[in-house]
Amino acid sequence: MAKRIPSIDILRGLVMVIMVLDHTRDLFHETALTQQPTDLATTTIPLFFTRWVTHLCAPVFVFLSGTSTWLSLQNKKTVPKSTVYFF
Repeated sequence: MAKRIPSIDILRGLVMVIMVLDHTRDLFHETALTQQPTDLATTTIPLFFTRWVTHLCAPVFVFLSGTSTWLSLQNKKTVPKSTVYFF
């Protein structure tokens, strides 16, 4: 079994934590349904930057998933073995 690269897992975990914060924002902020977090006239600085950074999360998460898939293919050496593993 090949060793995992901790930095990939840590970054992917950080991205998931940031997305959880963004997805639960609607439940914890009383103004979530009436005000936009990116409207500089009505938002706070932490809320604005939390919302802004989440725009980078999806591309980073997809990139890291592709990186993990590529690394897995390198370890398995054959596409059929990798296909079985992914399913």
